[in-house]
Amino acid sequence: HIHYVVFGGSIFGAFAAIYYWFPKMFGRMLNEPLGKLHFWLTFVAFNVTFFPMHILGVGGMMRRIYNPTQYEFLQSMQPINVVITLGAFALGVGQIPFVINFFWSLFAGKRAPLDPWQANTLEWTAPSPPPHLNWGDRIPTVYRGPYEYSSPEVPEDYFPQSRPHPSPTGPRAAPARH
Repeated sequence: HIHYVVFGGSIFGAFAAIYYWFPKMFGRMLNEPLGKLHFWLTFVAFNVTFFPMHILGVGGMMRRIYNPTQYEFLQSMQPINVVITLGAFALGVGQIPFVINFFWSLFAGKRAPLDPWQANTLEWTAPSPPPHLNWGDRIPTVYRGPYEYSSPEVPEDYFPQSRPHPSPTGPRAAPARH
């Protein structure tokens, strides 16, 4: 069903991007429990709203029908329409935690650390929110590509590309200035 693709792919993706980039854009963290509440309310209401549409379609219900009770074969499916309507209302109500979380965190949220996600890429080495020109006069030195996630010589997978390799004989020991 198209709603699964549009809402599931686009809207959930947009929410994921907001949660991921919020610390970089505003220098503050979103509230994690409110974020989880928002996700689960949205996920459940999304499925309650859009999954029953498959059942209606298989049952022969047409799109954009003004009064489904005018057709006798659709009258038995009216309770499914009620479930869809309640799910849509719940989907709308499920966005309230997001709005509260966004504006509360914007003004009173916990300050974001430099790299809250332990990402290896350079954008997380700039202050949050980034100043003009990102790093000012302190351009980071790059020691490896952004997707070289780990090294057997470091205990964790988090190994930023701006951190020198612990061993001078390690891979790509010579820094590259970008």
